[in-house]
Amino acid sequence: MRFRQIHLDFHNSPLVPMGESFNKKLWQERLKQAEADSITCFSLCHHGMSYHPTKVGVMHPNLKYDLLRAQIDASHEIGVNVPIYLSCGVNEEAFARNPGWMTLDHTGHWFGWTKSPFEAGFHKLCLNTSYMDYFCELLAEAVTRYPDADGVFIDITVQNPCCCPRCIEGMLAAGLNPEVDADRRKFARQVLMEYYRRTTKTVHDIDPNMRLFHNGGNIPMGDTEILPYFTHLEAESLPTGGWGYDHFPMSAAYCRNLGYDFIGMTGKFHTTWGEFGGFKHPNALRYECSAMLAYGSGCSIGDQLHPSGILDESTCELIGQAYREVKVKEPWCKDISSVAKIGVLGSKMFQSAPGTPASDTGISRLLLESHLPFDFILPTVDFGKYSLIIVPESENMPQELIGKLKKYLADGGKIVGSGKALNSGLFPEVEDCGAGIADPDYLHPAPEFAPHWVKTPFISYGTARKIKLNGGKSLGDIHNPYFQRSYKHFSSHRQTPFETEASGFAAGVITGNTLYFAHDVFSLYAAWGKAALKYFVVNALQSLLGDDIQLRSSLLSTQRVSLLEQKAENRMIMHLLYGPGIKRGGQFLNHETGEKFGFSTLEIIEDLPPAPPTEIDLLCDRPVSTVRIVPEGKEVPFVQENGRIKFTAPAFECHQMIEISFK
Repeated sequence: MRFRQIHLDFHNSPLVPMGESFNKKLWQERLKQAEADSITCFSLCHHGMSYHPTKVGVMHPNLKYDLLRAQIDASHEIGVNVPIYLSCGVNEEAFARNPGWMTLDHTGHWFGWTKSPFEAGFHKLCLNTSYMDYFCELLAEAVTRYPDADGVFIDITVQNPCCCPRCIEGMLAAGLNPEVDADRRKFARQVLMEYYRRTTKTVHDIDPNMRLFHNGGNIPMGDTEILPYFTHLEAESLPTGGWGYDHFPMSAAYCRNLGYDFIGMTGKFHTTWGEFGGFKHPNALRYECSAMLAYGSGCSIGDQLHPSGILDESTCELIGQAYREVKVKEPWCKDISSVAKIGVLGSKMFQSAPGTPASDTGISRLLLESHLPFDFILPTVDFGKYSLIIVPESENMPQELIGKLKKYLADGGKIVGSGKALNSGLFPEVEDCGAGIADPDYLHPAPEFAPHWVKTPFISYGTARKIKLNGGKSLGDIHNPYFQRSYKHFSSHRQTPFETEASGFAAGVITGNTLYFAHDVFSLYAAWGKAALKYFVVNALQSLLGDDIQLRSSLLSTQRVSLLEQKAENRMIMHLLYGPGIKRGGQFLNHETGEKFGFSTLEIIEDLPPAPPTEIDLLCDRPVSTVRIVPEGKEVPFVQENGRIKFTAPAFECHQMIEISFK
């Protein structure tokens, strides 16, 4: 896989001029300016326009030549790869000719970017209609026409629960009830799997070695059924497009362990896809590319080509500033594997609802901010490589998994659970007394687990499971409010004050190899971001880990760290990141028109202040020969004793790589 890719969006109305200024020499100059080694170019866009002659589809009416061929030839001439792009789930030209191909929700409304025929926006097509015959013909034509393409990127590979006549007929034939949401989702899944089979067969019947990626917005955690249809993974995660800066590290913590080549994808836009004239600050793109390297992936930056066919000069320089740095770092970022000692079994793997569960987001944020390296893992992996496993906040863990976790405990592993995980039976020292009723209740940690600035009960923003202990050490007490706030009785602005006497139920328990929190602490941290809760949880985690804690450091909560290994080079690479974000933007009311304007609140990186020197204390039982700052090659003094290595990482800006070479 190439490490410096551009994903070149190109969605054009048939009303705009097309490709009139494409120039081979200028195209090549701009790619060199961007330091790109791969650029994804378009065969078929969301508007249903093809950018080459076609016997199946509709060539853009204002295009007079084969633009895709010109882009491929010009790029290949300077050693730049060109995967080709086809939009699947959106095709406006097909929609206009065949409105019966639309996806309908259970109320009879169209799915898509818009709900009204008088609003501008794309329409989502149903993959269970004869549209799929048409799309597979377009796909076969593109792969046959461009055998020298360096891969195929199929976009909008999503099947929403649909109630079009074809889907209702299919659900009834399959014994499913179209009136039941769960059955609609089950049938949509069947349709999606048929999409994967058909499109993959279409491509690989023509060229078995063609790279192929299906983009449905993200790599769904735990969904191993779809992986055989991918040749590599691309994790779309535009921080300013709604994902935020914490999303990619979580996605990468899962993707890098699946055995696939893997790239991350951000965008050069100030906001998100489709933005002409939008430029983020160069420091933001520099940080985002550094983060992709730090978490184990190559880089892809989204851009949008102007209909003229000219790559934007400012964009290419913006990308080039980031990619010049990536280029010199690549030798330390290829063929890596994670050496994290904490494994997380995400809740997403045990639920079918769309979206990322709050608990998974909360775990990721909490561990990132506490500098405890982690992987999101499949239930099928070898648990023995991890010192500690965090189990999902779920009542639905399979018995087979529970049995495997019990064996892991018996073999000396450590397990952390919270809230609903009590039903697993992994915490026998806990007596379950039922669901709590105080919402919210108050948490009073035991002194050794309390945040250093809080000695009294603090609001949990949730409800603890009522538990009593038959062993182990209590994490603290639960205090109930005097009464539940309602219209009948309330006190002050928000919560009712807590009773001074504890409820008699524990906030959790820690034993030699288990840790259980009575609250859904990870979901609560995702939702509320309460620092006191984080310190309570982390203090308990560190107590459970003891000498097995992988990293102790003086890193700031806004800094990030990852640990990756290059086995072939006999070295470990520690990545340090620092790019504090600020909040900007928002939606406001135009009092003259009554309409809202603005973008939802953006997390922006603009300044990259220097990170201070950092004390590092790292678990490392292999003899170390050198510690160096790379690529500069500056050696760092270190001490290795008692299975740990200690050194001071010097001050840095944005991203620092520390090479730890073994004897």
